[in-house]
Amino acid sequence: MPDASDYYAHPTAVLDEGCRIGAGCRIWHFCHVSAGAELGPDCSLGQNVFVAEGVMLGRNVKVQNNVSLYSGVTCADDVFIGPSAVFTNVLNPRAAVPRRGAGHYQPTRLGQGVSIGANSTIVCGVSLGEYAFVGAGSVVTRDVAPYALVYGNPARHRGWLSTHGRALRFGDDGRATCPESQEQYQLTDGLVSRISPG
Repeated sequence: MPDASDYYAHPTAVLDEGCRIGAGCRIWHFCHVSAGAELGPDCSLGQNVFVAEGVMLGRNVKVQNNVSLYSGVTCADDVFIGPSAVFTNVLNPRAAVPRRGAGHYQPTRLGQGVSIGANSTIVCGVSLGEYAFVGAGSVVTRDVAPYALVYGNPARHRGWLSTHGRALRFGDDGRATCPESQEQYQLTDGLVSRISPG
């Protein structure tokens, strides 16, 4: 068990023996972190969050109230998961058919800076590229490109956002500038990349 002086956990939180919790984490009311789960430094778990065995969170991941992260979910640094977002880890669940363990759980990967809106559902087996943004109430059924804005049911591509969450308007040269940070972006063959800091 990690040294409790390095992080804060509310007295109602359950931290199973064998979980790993980074320095500076804040774990609020009625959370449960399972053995084998790993929270990087400075993560925040809102009220009633469940983190299953094998889940890995990077640095500064913010998980809002009423979210369950099941085995197979991996989050890079600076991910934001809105309240009551839903994750799955089995594509064809049946109560009468055991689907637990290796070979059945599908991985879900959230890249650096990804934001998931409230009440969204992320179907297992997908990857969300860095700084992708999922609008509230969406159902994500396929991979999302870096910097893409998606929403709806099923979630569809609606535009591009900068690392600061600002709309990117690309010119004929395929270049765009974030209006907040002045970072420069390039759109090539349907994919966005950041080409200069602000």
